[in-house]
Amino acid sequence: MPDPSSEHSAGPSALLLVDCINAFFDPKGSMYYPESAAVVDPIVALLERARAHNRLIVHSVERHLPGIADFELRKLPQHCLVGDVEREIYPRFAPRGGKREIEIAKRRFSAFFGTDLALLLHEEAIQTLVICGVKTNVCIRATTQDAFGWGFSAVIVKEATNSNRRHLAAASLEDIERYMGRVVGLAEGLELL
Repeated sequence: MPDPSSEHSAGPSALLLVDCINAFFDPKGSMYYPESAAVVDPIVALLERARAHNRLIVHSVERHLPGIADFELRKLPQHCLVGDVEREIYPRFAPRGGKREIEIAKRRFSAFFGTDLALLLHEEAIQTLVICGVKTNVCIRATTQDAFGWGFSAVIVKEATNSNRRHLAAASLEDIERYMGRVVGLAEGLELL
């Protein structure tokens, strides 16, 4: 079995943005943290590259249903309810309406759990998933672990993800590199797209 940490570009690639929404990036958002501003330009660069090369772009966005019991909300304050402005994609990352740029709603940390993301990627013959967004130690890590479980070559762009808990972000990137995928710099992430 090949070692996913040693693979380079393994077939067709797609860009996955995780939780690039107002809740995390707008200072008025309920999950906002100032460090998120550092990843905006690198994510925009990845988006522009993916668009220029007609790559599949998936915006995985957190959406919780008002008035419906949600297990995640037992650990976190209420956030990203359908209908709230904070659940909308941050304007710098807004989809442009192309056929290769879609949005998938999620109710858990992983972009794969309870969604049809794996089905979509398999049908598009995607092998390499370039992942960016927030937060490294929660949704990025959970998504990467599930990408690995589904057989995708997961690549995290270091400059395009972070957390308000720097030590946990660093530990998560170390674990991802060691066990689940690859952590690369922005230049290599752009090459993969």
